[in-house]
Order: sequence, then C-alpha cells, then structure tokens
Amino acid sequence: MLVWRLTRKAHAELTGEGARRFGGRWNHVGTSLVYTSGTLSLAVLEYLVHLPISDLPGDLVSIKIKIPDNVKCAEIDIDDLPATWRAFPAIEELKDLGRDWLHAGKTAILTVPSVVIPNESNYLLNPAHPETKHFTMESVDPFSLDPRLYLKAARKGTRKTKR
Repeated sequence: MLVWRLTRKAHAELTGEGARRFGGRWNHVGTSLVYTSGTLSLAVLEYLVHLPISDLPGDLVSIKIKIPDNVKCAEIDIDDLPATWRAFPAIEELKDLGRDWLHAGKTAILTVPSVVIPNESNYLLNPAHPETKHFTMESVDPFSLDPRLYLKAARKGTRKTKR
C-alpha cells in the first residue's frame, strides 16, 4: 500500500511529533500519531483546510510512504461514528477512539474516513508499533501548487456573480 503525507521539509519524518505536540482530530495532545492519506491530492486538501492557500509555506514536501502488503489495518467506518464526527473543532470522542486504538497496539495502521472527502480514507500510523520499522519513505519531493490557484484565491470577492 502507498500512502501520502504533505508537510514542511523540516518535518519529513514519521515520528508523529507534530501530532504529539498539537493534537489532531484523532489524537490528544501528548499522543504521537502520523497522519497520512490514500492519495497525494487528498493529503493536499487535508493540509489546505488548516490555513489559507496564500499562507502555504514555500518549503512543502510530499512524502510517498510504502507499507508492506502484509501489514494489517484496523478501520473505523463512517456508520460507526457519531453524527457530529465532521464538526470543527473535532469532538473529543474521535480523539478517544484514536487513543484507544493506539493503546490496544494491535495494528500499526488505523483507516479512517476523511472529513474533507468522506468517501476517501486517511491512514493513521502508530510510530510506536513494531511494524512501522518496515514502512519506508519512498520519496520526499519538493511540492508546490499550480500558481493559478493562488490567483483565484487573490481574486476571490472581486468578481460579482449573477444568480
């Protein structure tokens, strides 16, 4: 399996340090977790929901992570989540689900639905699980968006639309 991560160059690692320091939708502060996506495009969207496109740092890298096919994944299905699972900020129940999965230690990966695109998946990696030593960063490449996206963002609100 291949998963993707978008991050600043200085954080191109699989330690879960950022999530440990700041928490996330699926983890409490103090708990290491590596957030990845099933596609690079979803990883980009997951990154973009946290800041305006005009504030994207210039040192972004895309990381392609290879996970051996024999690694088992736990999965959380949308139907098993509370109706408010997509709320912002994230509800504590999701953080508790992530914590419980990590503490059980049965799998190195938890598959969860993306809040941004619920029909797609994100993959949470447990950096403390023994199987993660077999995960490899296949590539770490400089990443930038098409400049036209920045132009569209800059022009937002300058054009009147007809309804």
